[in-house]
Amino acid sequence: MASIFTKIIQGEIPCYKIAEDKAHIAFLDIQPNAPGHTLCVPKQEIDKLLDMDAAAYAALMAFSREVALGLRQAVDCQRVGMSIIGLEVPHVHVHLIPLRSMQDATFQHKEALDKEEMQALARRIAAAIPSL
Repeated sequence: MASIFTKIIQGEIPCYKIAEDKAHIAFLDIQPNAPGHTLCVPKQEIDKLLDMDAAAYAALMAFSREVALGLRQAVDCQRVGMSIIGLEVPHVHVHLIPLRSMQDATFQHKEALDKEEMQALARRIAAAIPSL
């Protein structure tokens, strides 16, 4: 069965898209730890990060870096944290989280943003990533 991320990639479920290339997509997390919390996902459905071949792994990290650089410009934060957990959806994904405090990195506190705030954030972050 296709993961929720595969359904997003295929356009079956809407998302707040930030960036996309032929092998990856980045979109806002709908239950963000902090405003701007972004997921970078390979389009190929692979369950576990370490099951990716070396080239696909390196490409995902390079894509995530480009998105993180734009995120850092677009969202007020001390730094952008990166987390790869993989328990919540069986499809590799990188969490990019704008950090203002350690609480933002815990996955215990979630922000509530309305549709307009999410759309504005997505546009602002996307505009700050000229390379993708």
